[in-house]
Amino acid sequence: MNDDAVIEFRDFGFKYFSQKEPTLHNINLTVHRGEKILIAGPSGCGKSTLGNCINGLIPFAYKGEITGSLKVAGMETKTASLFKLSAKVGTVLQDSDGQFIGLSVGEDIAFALENDMVPQETMKEKVKEIAGIVGMEEQIRQNPHDLSGGQKQRVSLAGVMVEDAGILLFDEPLANLDPKTGKVAIELIDEIAAADRTVIIIEHRLEDVLHRPVDRIVLLNDGRIVMDAPPDEVLASGILKEYGVREPLYLTAARYSGAKITSGMRPASLETFAVGEIKDDLQRWYDANYIRGHQEPGKNLLAVRDLQFSYDGVKPTLQDIDVVIREGEMLSIVGKNGAGKTTLASLMCGFIKPDAGVITMEGKDLAPLSISERAEYIGIVMQNPNQMISKTMIFDEVALGLKIRGMKEEEIKEKVYEVLKICGLYEFRNWPISALSFGQKKRVTIASILVLNPKVLILDEPTAGQDYRHYSEIMEFLRKLNENGQTIILITHDMHLMLEYTTRAIVISDSKKIADQKAFQVLCDSELVEAANLKETSLFELAKKAGISDPLGFVECFIHYDREVREHEN
Repeated sequence: MNDDAVIEFRDFGFKYFSQKEPTLHNINLTVHRGEKILIAGPSGCGKSTLGNCINGLIPFAYKGEITGSLKVAGMETKTASLFKLSAKVGTVLQDSDGQFIGLSVGEDIAFALENDMVPQETMKEKVKEIAGIVGMEEQIRQNPHDLSGGQKQRVSLAGVMVEDAGILLFDEPLANLDPKTGKVAIELIDEIAAADRTVIIIEHRLEDVLHRPVDRIVLLNDGRIVMDAPPDEVLASGILKEYGVREPLYLTAARYSGAKITSGMRPASLETFAVGEIKDDLQRWYDANYIRGHQEPGKNLLAVRDLQFSYDGVKPTLQDIDVVIREGEMLSIVGKNGAGKTTLASLMCGFIKPDAGVITMEGKDLAPLSISERAEYIGIVMQNPNQMISKTMIFDEVALGLKIRGMKEEEIKEKVYEVLKICGLYEFRNWPISALSFGQKKRVTIASILVLNPKVLILDEPTAGQDYRHYSEIMEFLRKLNENGQTIILITHDMHLMLEYTTRAIVISDSKKIADQKAFQVLCDSELVEAANLKETSLFELAKKAGISDPLGFVECFIHYDREVREHEN
C-alpha cells in the first residue's frame, strides 16, 4: 500500500449472493490521505456498493463474493472486522432512518462519544456545539424519527462530525436538504476535509457538491470506473450527461450557446469559470432565442382557505395559508426544511385535520370525506419510500391500488408494465423490493401512485436520490401527464426541477406563505431566496457575469429553450 494511500482497490470486484452478475468489476482506485473525492454515476451503477465496501458493510452486513483486494487504513477489508473498520470510517447513510440509535437527537449525536467513554460534561458540551453547527440545537431533545427529512440528515451529519474517524463517507448527503442547508452541509464537509480527514462523497447533485472544491470526480457506470480526473477536466469533457449525471445548469447554458468549453476555462465552479471568454456566444444565443412565455390559467380545482395547523397546539406549523391549485397546472411548493410543506400535503390528503380553515375540490368541501374517499381525488407519493411499501415484490406493490379498485388482471398487467417502463423499473418487474437501492425504491412508490391516475397528484421530493436519466424519465412522464390534463403538485428542494418543469412556485417559510409567483422569478429574487433557504439559480449569475442586460430574461430564455430540447429528445 502506498505511504499516504488510505483506500486502495486493486482489481476489485463484488457480486451479491442474491445476484447473477457482479455489481462491481475490476475496480482500481487509490484515495490518498486528506483527499476529497466525489463519486458520481447513474442509479444502480454501484456507487453505494463501492461505499459499503469501504466502510465494511460489505462483506460483514451484505454478503457476497469478493475478488481482488481492498485495503482501508492498511487493513484488508475481507479479513478485517466491522468494528475495526468502523473505527476508521465514519458514514452518513442515504437513508437516515436506518442510522438512528438514540431516543433523542442529543443521544444520537453523542453515540460515538459514549462508545469512546468521553466524560459526560465534555460530551454534553461537544454535542451542544455540533448541534448548533448543523442548526439542530432547538430539537436536541426530540426523537429523531419525528423530524423532517432534512432535519434527519443534519442529525446524521452531526453524528459523524463528533467522531475521530480519519475517513468520512457521505452517501447522498444532500438528498433531503433544502438548498441553503445543503450549501451549509457542503461547507461543513469542506471544513471537515480541511482537518486532514479523507472525505468521500457519493452524490447526484453535482453542482451543489462543487460549491466547494473536490480533488477528483470518479465516474462509475455499470460497476466500472469510466473516468477518474480533476473536476475541470470531467466537466469540460461533456461526458456526464452520457452517464446519467446532470451537469451544472450554467454549463448547459454555455453549451446551448455553442461555446467551446475547455478544462483551462475552469468550468467546475461558476466562481472560477472564465465566462468572459464566452460572453459573446451567450449574448448571440440569447438574442436569437428569447421569447416571453404566456400560459392561460385553468379553472380553480383545489383551494385552501385560511388554513391553520399546529402539532402541539402551541407552536403553529402552518398559519393563514391560502393556496389555489388550478386545473391542468404543474406547480412546486418550496421552502426550508420544517417549513410545513409536507404538512400542507398531509392536510390536503386528509391524513391530519386542520385546526381551522377549509380545503375544497371543485368547490366541494373535503372535510367530510375519509382518507380513502379523498384518494379518488388526490394521490400522494411520500418522501420516504419505506413508509409506503407494503408488498414484497415490485409488480405486486405497483398493482396493489388497481387490485383494490377491482380492475381486471390483464388491464392491471398492461397499466403496471407501462408505468414500470416509464420509471425505469421494467427490467426489475419480477424482483423483490428488498434488492433495490433507496432511489429505486423511490421509483416503485412513484409508479404505485401514478398508475392510479388521481385528479391531483402530489409528489414529495419525487427525484431525491435519482440520477439525471431517471430524473428526466420521471419528470418527462409527469410533464406528458400534465399536458394531458393531470394536475400535479411537486414538493421539492430541487431547484432545477422547480425551474425547468413547474410554471408557478408557492414558497413557504416559518409556517407562512411568503410568495406565489413564476418559478424562475423566485430563484432570481435574492431576498426571497434567503428567506426560504433556497438557492439563486446559477443561470442568473451566469447572465450577470456575461453582461446580459436582462438576466431574468436570460433565465426565462433558457427554460423555454431547454424544454424544447428535452421535448425533441423525448
